[in-house]
Amino acid sequence: MSKFGVLTTFCSALIQHLQNNRRSCFYINLDPAADDFAHEPDLDIKDLISLEDVMEEMGLGPNGGLIYCFEYYPQILCPRYCIVNHPTLRFLLQNLDFLTEAIDPLSEEYLIIIDMPGQIELYTHIPVLPTLIKHLTRTGALNINLCAAYLLESTFVIDRAKYFAGTLSAMSAMIMLEIPHVNVLSKMDLVKDMVGRRELKRFIDPDSSLLDDDPADGVVRGAVETDDPNAPQSLMKGASFKRLNRAVAQLIDDFSMVSFLQLDVQDEDSVGAILSYVDDAIQFHEAQEPHEPREEMDMDE
Repeated sequence: MSKFGVLTTFCSALIQHLQNNRRSCFYINLDPAADDFAHEPDLDIKDLISLEDVMEEMGLGPNGGLIYCFEYYPQILCPRYCIVNHPTLRFLLQNLDFLTEAIDPLSEEYLIIIDMPGQIELYTHIPVLPTLIKHLTRTGALNINLCAAYLLESTFVIDRAKYFAGTLSAMSAMIMLEIPHVNVLSKMDLVKDMVGRRELKRFIDPDSSLLDDDPADGVVRGAVETDDPNAPQSLMKGASFKRLNRAVAQLIDDFSMVSFLQLDVQDEDSVGAILSYVDDAIQFHEAQEPHEPREEMDMDE
């Protein structure tokens, strides 16, 4: 029996939409820094470790502490799940029973929503998540049909160099994780009064031609004019910076992997549209048992 899940950072609106449509979901929080939840997680990584504990015990900053939470567990903070005899450190990937025991009893009617941290390092060049995904999707184990919903803030479209950098990160995550991906421009309500609808459509499928008429070309917002060629504002409007952006955009063009959906969490239809793409990616509806129409059930009774 297959199970179905999505890795994402937009969970509250998704869970609310599922509840409104009477769909079952199982909510897992894997963000050790998360404190405030609109919906209480069914399984929380902070039952094992929290970012605050790691920063205090190990003397690490927020980013280093987050990576540590995913890679290691100190014995004094999670004695229940420490299964390797090592004096101080425990690998997260050797404590996967924490996830397996909670997920294994779920039926295929559940959509497993896994709330992830927002730090990009986890998705681009640190091998923890690919290993975790292999465990979750492995046939014969949990066998979860898994999809990643990657969110890029729509405000990135205002700065096209930033937009292509974000798109490159999305493409890097797709290659790194090797699972179906739904890429989303989020917080569309923030740009609806700043960018026209027709202009927004140009950012759905990234194209290097967006750099041909960049309104910020040669202008760095908030920059102070200077004659210093080594000043940041000079570097960011110089020829080498333009060539770098052009090379990044061309690389994205060559791979032709990334396209975006638009999301406004205040709009129920917008959330539903994203969910429909997720359902298609994980083949959720194909595995559901057919239900008898209510009228026939009433007649049988």
